[in-house]
Amino acid sequence: MRRDQLEHAIRAATEIIQQDAVIVIGSQAILGTYDEDSLPDAATLSDEVDICPLEDDDAESLATTLDALIGEASQFHQTHGFYIQGVGRQTAVLPAGWYDRLVRVKNDNTRGRTGLCLEPHDLCAAKLIANREKDHRFVRALLDERLVQEETLRKRLEMIEGHDEMVGLASRWLAGATRPAKQA
Repeated sequence: MRRDQLEHAIRAATEIIQQDAVIVIGSQAILGTYDEDSLPDAATLSDEVDICPLEDDDAESLATTLDALIGEASQFHQTHGFYIQGVGRQTAVLPAGWYDRLVRVKNDNTRGRTGLCLEPHDLCAAKLIANREKDHRFVRALLDERLVQEETLRKRLEMIEGHDEMVGLASRWLAGATRPAKQA
């Protein structure tokens, strides 16, 4: 995915749900901080943008509307080569204070609408909590390119409350991922 596609996704989602801003929660939130030329391939592979409406009802009706109109296998997906997955705020487990660190994407391409993208360390913490192989590859690629720092990521994991077992697993993965390889 490219930055201009993220901007298009923000514009399309905000127009459909008639809100001035949305939160970008998934991996492509990284494009709020870095453009695709600065990122390793593993960080831009997804053709899905996870978008959370700022305001939604308990049934997540607006998120469902996004899925139905511009989600996977929609005409939008077929036309543009990427799609929007509407998600709720409970989709990602995030460190305390994440909302205050959101990265704003607002420009001519978003037509004045705003995408609030997860800050890279918050994004990586959520990915490690999700504990999927694809998320490990994503985080490892950002660590390898020094686009996120191990110590900051470790601190963000410590800021996640109520998920001690998942935080423990994520912290152990991080320790193993950043340990120097043994010399033969």
